[in-house]
Amino acid sequence: MRRVTTLLVCAVLPLNAAITKPVKIAGGQVQGVPGKDASITAFKGIPFAAPPVGDLRWRAPKPVVPWQGIRKTGQFGNSCMQNIVDEKKPWTYEFMTHTDVSEDCLFLNVWTGAKAAGEKRPVYIYIHGGGNTEGSGAVPSYDGEGLAKKGVVVVTVNYRLGILGFFTHPELTAESGVHASGNYALLDLIAALHWVHDNIAAFGGNPGRVTIGGQSAGASDVHSMVTSPLAKGLFHGAIAESGSSVSGLGLMNSATLANQEKAGERFAEAKGAHSLADLRKLSWKDLTAPMQGAPRFGIVVDGYVLPMSAGEAFAQGKQNDVSTITGCNREDIGGSNMQPTTVEQFQRQAQRYGDLAAQFLKLYPAADDGQAKISSNESAWDSERANQYFWAVARAKTAKTNAYLYFWEHVLPGPDADKYGAFHTSEVPYVMNTLYTSDRPFTDEDRKIAGTMSSYWVNFIRTGDPNGKGLDHWPSVSEQPATTFELGDKSVVIPVTGDKAKLAFFEEYLTKPRPAAAGK
Repeated sequence: MRRVTTLLVCAVLPLNAAITKPVKIAGGQVQGVPGKDASITAFKGIPFAAPPVGDLRWRAPKPVVPWQGIRKTGQFGNSCMQNIVDEKKPWTYEFMTHTDVSEDCLFLNVWTGAKAAGEKRPVYIYIHGGGNTEGSGAVPSYDGEGLAKKGVVVVTVNYRLGILGFFTHPELTAESGVHASGNYALLDLIAALHWVHDNIAAFGGNPGRVTIGGQSAGASDVHSMVTSPLAKGLFHGAIAESGSSVSGLGLMNSATLANQEKAGERFAEAKGAHSLADLRKLSWKDLTAPMQGAPRFGIVVDGYVLPMSAGEAFAQGKQNDVSTITGCNREDIGGSNMQPTTVEQFQRQAQRYGDLAAQFLKLYPAADDGQAKISSNESAWDSERANQYFWAVARAKTAKTNAYLYFWEHVLPGPDADKYGAFHTSEVPYVMNTLYTSDRPFTDEDRKIAGTMSSYWVNFIRTGDPNGKGLDHWPSVSEQPATTFELGDKSVVIPVTGDKAKLAFFEEYLTKPRPAAAGK
């Protein structure tokens, strides 16, 4: 009887599944596989560009290489080059990359519940975090099925990392044809956006309703897409989780091409490479071998992908103006129980505020160690929220679209929960609705929170507004200034800071030029 039942279930799966026939896209045909839920079809490891290897290392991505026959897409493609570890607490297995790595890594993944092309479901392209040096579209907590079950076509994407994604050198600039080098990772993401525009309708998606999102470095990359004229018209909403700040965006001081080119020359000399051909012959291990004083290459204002910094783009109204969700986590930068805080430690920390340090200590007093701990937490939370808020205020000077701020405070259950609190990235399984990818001791309350969070995200992906039936109202920044929206254990509007004096303090510190702090 058990065997017969199994056969019957297997026979029913294709009837319940979404798209079951091969899908024709750029490059050839792909065949998806049923998800954990048979109503969803997953297409994993789809190449969206040619492998950036050999002479294509450090070049803009080239068109995908066509294949013959039907390509099976039941397994993720290689992740981009990085060191793989199973966990790096507080980030456990579900937050880490586990696939093979290779320079041949420009793959994306699609999850859809559509039964056929032409359904025009809203599309969410998720850009992974990891400091632009690690991560992958195959990380378990980014699994697209959780949002696909709510009617969204989900795409996760790989992009070149570290030195392979951001290396700059005068010879690379000269050979590019656009007088720019670096930002290869951003060019990969732009190529993925074009792929979605041209192909997503075949998966039941709507190329006219695309939202990009990302967390941490992925959020920074989202802001780069908002800034880049090369991405204009390719997306219609943006979500930046733990990646918006006055210092990091509104007054962004991105590296200049000239400075990073000099760093590239020093790097090549240290590696004994006398030409681009020599550099391209080096293995990834040789490129990333430890080197004293090795420069770190990152996003650069190159005059092509990024003609100007994000702050300059917003100030001049030259950004891709789309509705935006952005926010932070309670323990993104501090305010946890990881270490005790003494009066002396807190007073030393206050010196980061330079000539405003005395005013800071009046607002956040530390008469004893207990009060120092409380003030350390409260000032960290206020600082995070104020950074987000004044970013949104600066944005609003030229943006015609809404921005929605949040503050995530729910503690992810599991190892050392009391120690790490609502740590950086801990909101991701809730917004992606992927608690099923983890063996943490989730409760019905966790599942309820995931249902709420993912519904806000899906509403925004669908309409550009997170609000919808059955949800507490989340006001935009323009609708209710000086507030943010607390999410997690509660869904409620809260002040950006504890009081108006603290908000005024952070406005002075974050938005106005200041003398250098002591020791800087």
